[in-house]
Amino acid sequence: MSTTVVSDILRGDGDRFVYLVSAMAALNGLLFGFDTGIISGAILFINDTFSMSPLVEGIVVSGAMAGAATGAALGGRLADRLGRRRLIMLSAAVFFLGSFLMAVAPTVPVLVAGRLIDGVAIGFASVVGPLYISEIAPPRIRGGLTSMHQLMVTIGILSSYFVNYAFSGSGAWRWMLGAGMVPAVVLGIGVLKMPESPRWLYSHGEPDRARAVLRRTRQGDIEEELGEIKETVERESGTSIKKLFEPWLRPALIVGIGLAILQQVTGINAVMYYAPTILESTGFSSVASILATVGIGVVNVLMTVVAIVYIDRVGRRALLLVGTAGMTITLAILGVVFYLPGLSGVLSITATVCLMLYISFFAIGLGPVFWLLISEIYPLAVRGSAEGVATVTNWVANLAVALSFPVLTANVGPSATFWLFGVFSAVAFVFTYGLVPETKGRTLEAIESDLRDNVSMTD
Repeated sequence: MSTTVVSDILRGDGDRFVYLVSAMAALNGLLFGFDTGIISGAILFINDTFSMSPLVEGIVVSGAMAGAATGAALGGRLADRLGRRRLIMLSAAVFFLGSFLMAVAPTVPVLVAGRLIDGVAIGFASVVGPLYISEIAPPRIRGGLTSMHQLMVTIGILSSYFVNYAFSGSGAWRWMLGAGMVPAVVLGIGVLKMPESPRWLYSHGEPDRARAVLRRTRQGDIEEELGEIKETVERESGTSIKKLFEPWLRPALIVGIGLAILQQVTGINAVMYYAPTILESTGFSSVASILATVGIGVVNVLMTVVAIVYIDRVGRRALLLVGTAGMTITLAILGVVFYLPGLSGVLSITATVCLMLYISFFAIGLGPVFWLLISEIYPLAVRGSAEGVATVTNWVANLAVALSFPVLTANVGPSATFWLFGVFSAVAFVFTYGLVPETKGRTLEAIESDLRDNVSMTD
């Protein structure tokens, strides 16, 4: 798409405009995904420069998770105070700084500092990307558009695998990590033409600007939706973070926090961060293991596209149930593969196929649906803060898994580790069946109204 065409769309309105600004906001996910994938290849070669124990290796990998938890904790409040658009700009700038610092790091502490700074940006991005899209998208296509964030996460992971492979021959891990400056610049430029969220504008005393944005992003009469926003804002004016702990909001808080933990303890980012290391242990060389992860990355992208196509058709719950059931089965098989002696040949291929299937089921379920649901189920007055709580929880769980994975595999073995992830996947299935609501095709205000009235949305 040429610059002229993009410029014309940004001056226009309707679905094309919504799709474009949503795609720009989804670039937040690209930062998230790129950082997730790039360390998986770089860590194979960082050890050649800095001799590290398994614990120190875990600290280097998980440094970004610690930063992301901090960024998410701050990001929710900043999204409510500064606005969604300004926070996107800030996340791009911070990510650029962190990537530069990692590229020139002379010591492990400096490398960890760069990872922490990158993580803060990712924390901002993981809160504000889905939040912005959910508020600017019409209800009929909100699920697919918000899931673009997760699609960009998978594209970021895939692109990082290509970067890893390009520099794997020379072991140039500094170039791998420094390449993160590129998506940061792309996001920083892309955000310049994006409008602010209409819901945030109205809640901050700018109804005329909110109306103008709705006119550009909706087909037909906007007054009914604007009236719902007005009613919500007036009802919730003067609210604080304490509202999160009111009884009527407790079900949504449980769902958000529960899915945040389950998305991580089912092992996804342990696999993403250590995929080349896992495959290398099955008999692949370093370069071959990185190349194999490219295939895993392609599957991740393709299955996320499948989720986007179906998420507004079959609903959020159905995809979660199918995804968690599939993850449980593939992790059980993967544990058996690693339990067998002499991993090589057929078993190496079987392990790779199992990882691809595991990623496929994650990509249609817990991957996109978690981020979509936490952008839908909370009331406007505390939506940014509530998303921040769920996202902080997600990153803390991410940190715990990333930090413990090398230690777990070294002490109890990969088989027991994958079986443990499988048990948590089964728990995620039960949790979804019993507690997760269906939000397909509903306005954000209608979802909030049902939550206030204690109306069940799991049927």
